[in-house]
Amino acid sequence: MKNFFASRWGIIGVGAFIGILAPLLQKWGNPGNMGICVACFERDITGAVGLHRAAVVQYMRPEIIGFVLGSLIAAYLFKEFRARAGSAPIVRFILGAFAMIGALVFLGCPWRALLRLAGGDGNAILGLAGLIVGIWIGTLFLKSGYNLGRAEKTHTSVGWLMPLTMIGFLILMLIFPQIQDQPQSGVLFYSLKGPGAMHAPLLISLVVGLGVGFAAQRSRFCTMGAFRDLILFRQPHLFYGLLTLVVVAFITNLIVGQFHPGFVKQPVAHTMQLWNFGGMVLAGLAFALAGGCPGRQLFLAGEGDGDSAVFVFGMIVGAGFAHNFGLASSPNGVGPHGIAATIIGLLVCLFIGFTMRKRA
Repeated sequence: MKNFFASRWGIIGVGAFIGILAPLLQKWGNPGNMGICVACFERDITGAVGLHRAAVVQYMRPEIIGFVLGSLIAAYLFKEFRARAGSAPIVRFILGAFAMIGALVFLGCPWRALLRLAGGDGNAILGLAGLIVGIWIGTLFLKSGYNLGRAEKTHTSVGWLMPLTMIGFLILMLIFPQIQDQPQSGVLFYSLKGPGAMHAPLLISLVVGLGVGFAAQRSRFCTMGAFRDLILFRQPHLFYGLLTLVVVAFITNLIVGQFHPGFVKQPVAHTMQLWNFGGMVLAGLAFALAGGCPGRQLFLAGEGDGDSAVFVFGMIVGAGFAHNFGLASSPNGVGPHGIAATIIGLLVCLFIGFTMRKRA
């Protein structure tokens, strides 16, 4: 099985797996063109625990819990769980926060950008263009010696902290389940309308998350890595998986009647194209400097990488800032301070890129 996932057909199979399940999650209840979105779902979790009070985006998304635990299971089964940490944690936290802000200006992570395109949302083209430009800038820093340093082996318990956090979230969800027409159940907040109120059944979402987490850990599936490897090394291995995801999701959307081409009135999207582009330049650059897309960071955290866990917590805190301070976009357009936050985020990423290079 290990050799299969590492092969070309293995990565294509994982892309097809996600390309089928993501549109089906939408069919089963998740928001439009949002069958899977790591940034959006982490933002919903942030709202569920009350770190922001945007009433329309509060739900403890089981898919995110499944991603981490599925990766954890795969890592242990194949003896790849390795607790490590210590590579510039504060930098990774800041990159995670600004990656989330950029993604919420666009309204989606790289996976959702691909799924929006597969659902017919033309605005995703600008987002994907921005993502590629951001990653390309990141590759220039990599070529000039940018390096956050090497993580060191550490206590096994360090590698378990993110999986334990996710297990804790799942227990909270079971102790405080959603109550019909109630915005709060115990310590958890639930949306009564908007994207947060739209979700597939808990068990289905959790099982899909576990499956995707398992497969992605084995295959090293990563959208940022796909573009980085293509730009830096002309290596298309990961890109095959990404391309398959888009094609299979497009076909699945056609079959289940979810393909609606156009730019206007797309679900949970806006038409301010400059900032669709700019938000994803910021997100792509932050992902490149941190070494992985938001999905990959979750899978790495599941296999014991404490630095990736710090990046994930940075994204969660970034989601809180984005919604508490008017940075996140909505279908009406960019938030009142979203443009300023994007520019500041780009300047911070450039500062990190220019000042953390090791010269030969």
